[in-house]
Amino acid sequence: MNLNSLDLNLLVALDALLRDANVSRAAMRLNLSQPATSHALQRLRDLIGDPLLVRNGARMELTPRAQALRSPLAQALDQVRTLFVSDDFDPARSERHFRLMMPDLAVELLMPRLMEKVTQLAPNVTIDVVPWPSSAIFTPDFARTIDLVISIGNSFKGFHRQRLYTDIDALAVRRGHPAGVKLGKREAFLAARHVAVIIRGHNEDLIDTWLRAKGIQRRIALVVPGYIEPLHVTARTDLVAFVPRRLISALAKQLSLVTVTPPLDPGIDEQHMFYPTRAQMDPGSIWLRRLMLETGRELETRKV
Repeated sequence: MNLNSLDLNLLVALDALLRDANVSRAAMRLNLSQPATSHALQRLRDLIGDPLLVRNGARMELTPRAQALRSPLAQALDQVRTLFVSDDFDPARSERHFRLMMPDLAVELLMPRLMEKVTQLAPNVTIDVVPWPSSAIFTPDFARTIDLVISIGNSFKGFHRQRLYTDIDALAVRRGHPAGVKLGKREAFLAARHVAVIIRGHNEDLIDTWLRAKGIQRRIALVVPGYIEPLHVTARTDLVAFVPRRLISALAKQLSLVTVTPPLDPGIDEQHMFYPTRAQMDPGSIWLRRLMLETGRELETRKV
């Protein structure tokens, strides 16, 4: 292909058509008329040698070739756009909006301190935290909307990883629990009724996966989708929760909780920060990553 004859506007049109699989919606996205978008589609068909969009009843569907083009085209356009982004990022004047994805325990442990820094340094910057999606939802299109991911160590295609902080799991029980520190003994631990945390994309609590490998099964009385709920439940019942120690420490005073060292050592949890490869040299991303890493280091130094 002779790039000198390639109209880059066609690539933008192709991106919209592949996203929407609909000429009318793509036209709205492009702020073009439907005939102009249909003309662009025909030019793309001639250029690529593939129909790209084919009718199936009342709907239009992407051809296999079009499906294969979606992700690399989106990445290529992102890289082209970064060529025209200013190298300057002034936090004090910026009105940039960042989108972060993390579990609720990371929100509890990191976001209050991070927002103190952001408010002081960049009062007009806003941050949107989205909950952890299922693997089916974490598509390339969804990933393009995310500036940072906080996770216990999963790998994400197109993202770089940096260690943020470490933690260990412990038992959370209400102050005055009848078993109390006895839960640190194996017999009492197995006799207790537990709250399990099953996050999106998993079939069971990660603690139970680890226990099963050791031939151990605990008594699950309640299953919840996040890490904050178990602490509120244990604060008002005799149920116990096997969750990260730093989270228990953060809410112990507020909820009148006690931390008990379990009879089994699950090892160290590592929380990581992931950022998009495309944003590696983006000044705004670099600024936010530095703040997040600083916040993680501060958390790491706190005694639990």
